[in-house]
Amino acid sequence: QVQLVESGGGLVQAGGSLRLSCVASERTVSNYAMGWFRQTPGKEREFVAAIGWSGVPTYYADSVKGRFTISANNFKNTVYLQMNSLKPEDTAVYYCAATGSGRGTQSLLLRGGDYWGQGTQVTVSS
Repeated sequence: QVQLVESGGGLVQAGGSLRLSCVASERTVSNYAMGWFRQTPGKEREFVAAIGWSGVPTYYADSVKGRFTISANNFKNTVYLQMNSLKPEDTAVYYCAATGSGRGTQSLLLRGGDYWGQGTQVTVSS
């Protein structure tokens, strides 16, 4: 089973930046897409960004578009989320996700991942 491990969360002031990383335990051709979701207490997990393992296509939630950038390094089995111009509303636990065989980026953002990381806390203060 694919294991995903996130890192890079922390506390930052509004307007600041953080870079999240997610490392997959395996590189497999069956994993077509990776991405990020986030969750706050009392809310359902929401989509943030997704990327095809080749680097395209990319998708972003409207709430983060223009501020966040997702990228991937195939050789290192790693996906990144560069978060700029952070807002208090971005405070959440961020989860890395990946699709299994036969699922791509659009399926990931619409239906969630087949594999999930444990989450990393991002807190943005005002």
